[in-house]
Amino acid sequence: MIYGLFFGDSITYGEYDGVFGGWVDILKRYALQQFHEGSNNELILFNLGIGGETTEGLLKRMPHELAARNSAEGNIIFIGYGANDLAVKNGNRIVSPEQFKDNIQKAVLHAKEYSGDIYLVSILPFSEKIDGVEAASGKLRTNADVLQYNQRLKDIAAQNNVHYVDLYAAFVQDKEILLSADGVHPNEKGYGVMAETAISIIEKYL
Repeated sequence: MIYGLFFGDSITYGEYDGVFGGWVDILKRYALQQFHEGSNNELILFNLGIGGETTEGLLKRMPHELAARNSAEGNIIFIGYGANDLAVKNGNRIVSPEQFKDNIQKAVLHAKEYSGDIYLVSILPFSEKIDGVEAASGKLRTNADVLQYNQRLKDIAAQNNVHYVDLYAAFVQDKEILLSADGVHPNEKGYGVMAETAISIIEKYL
């Protein structure tokens, strides 16, 4: 029995998808179905996404979450952060690019204690209508920052020999039809695209 642990914010949690419950829930159903149909391994997926969380919050809980969900047969760990870290609120960056890089680096080291299969999930692009516009939440986000923070994720993946999951590339051409009305979260179509990309990853563990 292999465990899949998905750390992240509201996009990992699946917010704004009233149809499928988000990409991790789609994967969970897929893994269960494969097992019932006779796949070799049972893959149990845990959605550990918390809305609004940044990498600062991740580091506080990650050691405990990992210890509580450690399969002797192996773990796959997904880490998907950045959409909240890169936001500017009241004129201040929530988590600077350098601090973000440092936090992700620490998270990867925590994950390596439990797994050799670690996936850093890219930040998704934002809709043009909210690019550089302050939202009702008081957060301001830009697509230029997404590129900057994603570069940090790519660098860490390369330096630490872990995987980079480029969901940004899967979204960027069609983002206006894959994002929900708030311009940040995917809609059910967008979560479907995320799940398709991730299914090709988890299939090798089934």
